[in-house]
Amino acid sequence: MTDPAHPGAFPADFVWGVATAAYQIEGAAQTDGRSPSIWDTFSRNGGVVEGHSGDVACDHYHRFPEDLDLLQWLGVDAYRFSIAWPRVQPAGRGALNPRGIDFYDRVVDGLLERGIQPWVSLYHWDLPQILEDAGGWPARETAFRFAEYASLVYDALGDRVTGWITINEPWCVSFLGYAAGVHAPGRQEDVAAVRAAHHALLAHGLAVEALRAKGAASLGITTNLYHVMAASDSEADIDAARRVDGLQNRLFLDPVLRGAYPADVIEDLSAVSDFGHVHDGDLELIGAPIDFLGINYYSRYTVAAASSDNGQTDAASAKAGAHGARRAPWVGSADVVFRSSGLPLTAMGWEVDSDGLRQVLVRVAREYDAPPIYVTENGAAYPDVLRDGHIDDRDRIAYVNGHLAACAAAIAEGADLRGYFLWSLLDNFEWSWGYTRRFGIVHVDYATQVRTPKASARWYRQLMAGD
Repeated sequence: MTDPAHPGAFPADFVWGVATAAYQIEGAAQTDGRSPSIWDTFSRNGGVVEGHSGDVACDHYHRFPEDLDLLQWLGVDAYRFSIAWPRVQPAGRGALNPRGIDFYDRVVDGLLERGIQPWVSLYHWDLPQILEDAGGWPARETAFRFAEYASLVYDALGDRVTGWITINEPWCVSFLGYAAGVHAPGRQEDVAAVRAAHHALLAHGLAVEALRAKGAASLGITTNLYHVMAASDSEADIDAARRVDGLQNRLFLDPVLRGAYPADVIEDLSAVSDFGHVHDGDLELIGAPIDFLGINYYSRYTVAAASSDNGQTDAASAKAGAHGARRAPWVGSADVVFRSSGLPLTAMGWEVDSDGLRQVLVRVAREYDAPPIYVTENGAAYPDVLRDGHIDDRDRIAYVNGHLAACAAAIAEGADLRGYFLWSLLDNFEWSWGYTRRFGIVHVDYATQVRTPKASARWYRQLMAGD
């Protein structure tokens, strides 16, 4: 096994953490006034493998003190978690639900009592169903509803939260939810997907404006980025890689960090949208300065033009993360294929390419004059086996260790990387894969809710302690 990376390769104030998301761990889906989210509806309507749902999940809503004790045992500096919008604002507008916000108030206080920094994601995909019924993210009004919600949550928790993330992975929100149909709400409407992408970014911009007005000083957004490579040096393959990079990475990085959409991506999408949904002043809001950029990284893409495909399988096509993917999310790039590079695969079928993380971090730092960066998610699913109370997940340890080495290399090359949040603390509801994929460093027996730290948890604990 690879020796653990040494914390000495990172700045002394580097933030070590783990991350979760509300719908994936909380359960209590009908408790204390929570309204249905789009993921409740999507699960009920057959969108998730084996009929799984987040109704119970890890029962974190009732067991959070135990989970906070696990965090303290691990020795993390910070914990990134999300607020369930339908739990704290069930109607998608108006005053907060006291019972809902009280839960997060107790979580924040519990973290601080244990010496752990709370990092809050305001949106990790659980849109109140009532707002989807009114149009969802393709509707401009949703962005304004989000800003109102964000402002109210900040009023309640802003005096104690270290970092605020507005939107988690707007690419997934828009293209997997509204184009591919493999994530909630399960729509397959290319025009709606492009509109949803813009309105998720607009929601970010409006929330930053609202929270800045209240004195917030640590605001960011989280993007899921990939290192995109052409399968060959042919002109067609290079252009295919350009298009995928545009849709996956630059469509979101450019507005946030440069205040403009990339011209080539607008051209690529011209058959789908004329971008008439972009109003004057939108890009100024979206491009307002942020205090940090969150980057989620799991794998790479090797891309070819369909015209040059020789029958190779699409081994890692899109972070759709869905069983029986209904259609590709690559709006405007239907004539591209994704090639296997022959690298090892995780249980998700994603290729393990730690150096791709280094390349992503260095690229963002150099090309975008980026603010401080945090890796807000990185981890792997493997078919863990519980034997005699132990899980020897060596593949996960090797995966995380390799990616931390990539982080250290990126810092050495000048990337202003300030922290790393491992995904995830607990095995949990893995979206369209339900409970069939395990990302946690702590095993969860879903029948009994017993938590069992894996070898990776003990390894990460020792790493953070400098042992």
